[in-house]
Amino acid sequence: MTERLPHIILDCERMRYPYTGLYYYCLHLGRGLLHEMRPGAGSIDFYLPSSLKDVFGANTNVLEQHAYHKMYLPLPKNKYTVWHATHQGTAYVPSGNKLPVVLTVHDLNFMLDDRKPNAKKQKYLAAMQKKLMRADHIIDISQFTLSELHQYFNLQHKPASVIYNGCNIATLNPQLPVIQPDAPFLFSIGTIAEKKNFHVLPALLAKNNWQLVIAGITQDKAYKERIIAEAAKWGVTDRLIFTGPVSENDKQWYYGHCKAFVFPSLAEGFGLPVIEAMYFGKPVFLSTATCLPEIGGDAAYYFSNFDPETMQECLEKGLLDYAATMPGSKIQQHAMQYNWNQAARAYVEVYQQFT
Repeated sequence: MTERLPHIILDCERMRYPYTGLYYYCLHLGRGLLHEMRPGAGSIDFYLPSSLKDVFGANTNVLEQHAYHKMYLPLPKNKYTVWHATHQGTAYVPSGNKLPVVLTVHDLNFMLDDRKPNAKKQKYLAAMQKKLMRADHIIDISQFTLSELHQYFNLQHKPASVIYNGCNIATLNPQLPVIQPDAPFLFSIGTIAEKKNFHVLPALLAKNNWQLVIAGITQDKAYKERIIAEAAKWGVTDRLIFTGPVSENDKQWYYGHCKAFVFPSLAEGFGLPVIEAMYFGKPVFLSTATCLPEIGGDAAYYFSNFDPETMQECLEKGLLDYAATMPGSKIQQHAMQYNWNQAARAYVEVYQQFT
């Protein structure tokens, strides 16, 4: 009997929200899978909102997403071998229990949010436990996330493995950005939300004439005001720049021209911006929270805490070390470990278990 090739369907419903980590995760994994699943290796369809049906090319196969699929999501009989649910919060899982499901878990950040009442956290945990039980194979994007999964859930011996994300950068020759700093600058990027911890960054401008550029959509307006208030406290409001969401061109220009990339986040499942900044050989300064030491390794500098003087000292010493040792090539090599085609090959190996 001829072995059936994998025919997967990739849930890309979250791509309806551009400029987010899940958008880029689906985009780059999808492209990687198209590259790896050439004729003879399998095939792939994409589950997408109709407005994005051509995002992977006009000739790709798309199953259009509809809101009623949250209640009932029928699929053609015997067409697919695997449904890949691309994030743990998905509301879309095939009806019935016959089609194998691969579930990617990015993080359990809700457990780190002190603002959420315990009752709400328990509700999230119960809902996620059901999704984990529906899954036939669980993928985590870092060892840290996998360890959290074992901490909070009973996986009942379900297979679970780690597949790291790839680096999102496809090198451009970036032109000047829409918003251009007029002085040396530090750069950070991410959703403007409390878990990103951006409010500790204005203190880094206290002993210099640099600027701070923060790119990303504003999820929490009150938190943005807190960042501005912190800048006012240090007398650096005029050197704080919010760009909002940025194009690929502008993002790459900021990475390529910043003095350093600063990322004090408190809750990450992987931290793609870290690897993106490293792709440009830049010094990166990270918190020691969640997975960041795992991803940054010995190619990054770390804030041991968020005391302003300690952070200022860490930045100063790190930049002096960077200038003295010139580790740009080492940093770039570290970033190149994280490759979307390599990640896609690892996913294909998981899919093939179900053929």
